[in-house]
Amino acid sequence: MASSVSDVFVSYASADAVVANALVDALEQHGLNCWIAPRDVVPGTLYADGIVRAIAATKVFVLVLSGRAAASTHVGKELERASSKGRPIIAVRIDAAPLSPSFEYFLSESQWIDVGATSLDAAAAKLVVAIRRQSSADSSSRVVIGPEPPRARRGSVAQRRIWLAVPLVAAVAAALIWLLADKLTTDPSAEELSATEAEVVLAETIPERSIAVLPFADMSEKQDQAHLADGMAAEIINLLAQVPDLHVPARTSSFYFKDRPTTIPDIASRLGVTLVLEGSVRLIGNRLRVTAQLVRAENGYHLWSQRYDRDLKDVFAVQDEIADSVVQALQIKLMGGELRRHRGGTQNLEAYQLYLRAVSATYQNTLSSLDEAGKYLDQAIRIDPSYGIAWAWLSNVTIGKTDNSSTTQAVAGYERARQQALHALELSPDIADAHGALTYIYRSLDWDWAAAEASGRRALDVDPTNPDALQTAALLSVTLGRWEDAEQKLRLALARDPLNSYVLWTLGMTLHGDRRFAEAEETFRKLLGAAPGNLEARWSLGRTLLAQGKAEAALAMVQQESNEGYHLIFLPVVLRGAGLEDEAMEALKTQIGAWEHIGAYPVARSYAYFGQHDLALQWLERAYEQRDIGLLLIAGEPIFDPLLHDPRYKAVLRKANLPTID
Repeated sequence: MASSVSDVFVSYASADAVVANALVDALEQHGLNCWIAPRDVVPGTLYADGIVRAIAATKVFVLVLSGRAAASTHVGKELERASSKGRPIIAVRIDAAPLSPSFEYFLSESQWIDVGATSLDAAAAKLVVAIRRQSSADSSSRVVIGPEPPRARRGSVAQRRIWLAVPLVAAVAAALIWLLADKLTTDPSAEELSATEAEVVLAETIPERSIAVLPFADMSEKQDQAHLADGMAAEIINLLAQVPDLHVPARTSSFYFKDRPTTIPDIASRLGVTLVLEGSVRLIGNRLRVTAQLVRAENGYHLWSQRYDRDLKDVFAVQDEIADSVVQALQIKLMGGELRRHRGGTQNLEAYQLYLRAVSATYQNTLSSLDEAGKYLDQAIRIDPSYGIAWAWLSNVTIGKTDNSSTTQAVAGYERARQQALHALELSPDIADAHGALTYIYRSLDWDWAAAEASGRRALDVDPTNPDALQTAALLSVTLGRWEDAEQKLRLALARDPLNSYVLWTLGMTLHGDRRFAEAEETFRKLLGAAPGNLEARWSLGRTLLAQGKAEAALAMVQQESNEGYHLIFLPVVLRGAGLEDEAMEALKTQIGAWEHIGAYPVARSYAYFGQHDLALQWLERAYEQRDIGLLLIAGEPIFDPLLHDPRYKAVLRKANLPTID
């Protein structure tokens, strides 16, 4: 926590929290003491009082300047307070959104660091130098950084955000690394750094203490122990993720490269890490041989390697020893003692192996593999009924199987999943995946936002960086139209799991709902690159393309989807958008035949786009009666904008306790 007198107070809009925290980490790496909310608000202190005192005690006021900041009441008050106290103000501008009149009043006389007009390293260096100058000089509240180049090239909002956030800190590098499809270049018209400024350029774009644990190789004679090899790596990820000073990408991202032709440096670059842990598993009878090595990605240098020859029953001990050895090799001091396994596990080897087989089957993500996973889990909990983690995983498998069921089947399926999650929590109240499952059920089945919110908070209390818990909580915010909160949670999820397709899809839906269509398009394209088989990607991207007036491209994208059900979700709309009236009406008839009994929401959306508002409202009523989960995304659907002030439209939303515009 910052001391009573700080070098820097950082002000930001909540949607720019990732960028703001990245700046704080960068500044503190260079010895500048920062104050940022909510981190430095003293527990028990009134929030506003803490901010007022912090501004009074700070030397320099740094503003993360964006369109969202300019529209934020609390940022405006902080800026006004800093100006009234004569604090030097430095703005780091991350987009080109117009300023409000009040912001122009405080900032028009000053210059700012424009991230879109310079390289990231140069912007960070300029900020550090400017703060140090202001901290030691007797100057006014206006600080001149250097004029913005009059004809500097400007990228999109998303590009400017990348420039600022990616290289600054570990978590943000991992969160946004998936955005770097091409290397961005520095504008040649940008001002050159002086020798003094060059000394403070950030040397590292990726944190030193960052590690990706790759799937271990199955070296068994019959090649039938992949579940054990994967489980070894996954458990080590879970153990290392507890270390506060270590950045560890989650399983989904680390395992993305399994069986793909790639290199260690490429993997490290994609995941934003400096180190890679790789290994192998060989099982002969009940004898287990595990090898592991910790490698520096940039040069292949081995920091540590070890071989373990044990009895299979010692598999848990081997996982613990490897994780401890990594921590020791990185010279990280554990504040809470030895690494501990999450509660709710098992010491029964047979139950554990069945659980590993279930996890392996789940990640194949087909209906048949989910059935297989459920059978393995049923066996595991029969052997060890107190295996809480297996009960929680079974709940999530049941949800996965239920999501594509008919309405009647869905109710029964979600109820089974609820009981499984509740039983997991009876066995161990600190299983984040069980709380996450309940969050999803409260949202998707009960439409009980308060219960979903409480369960989501509990999941994040247990595991604040759990990508699945963050994504599920973000989905609730999408339902309620809370775009800033959803985006913040999803960016945090990407810090742990930058290639997670579910998180990427939800982020795309969030950006679309917030009417940031260009950024949504970019996100959905990244989703397609990371998961070409994702069933939600093509229709979602087509929807975003259509919102930008790219009707032909939208139609082409939707027509690429080979799954008939997902192909139909948005087909009538894009056909109509492309001017193919007859084809659109035929597609609508087919859509009605396919969806009327299991999900009326897509039909309602099609009728709304066709301008047939009475029919759209009738189908929305049907969607409500069916408890169609698609209705929970209506807050982010611009196609329904013509109905926003129709009393019948508002009545449907109020019945569902969804947000309305009065």
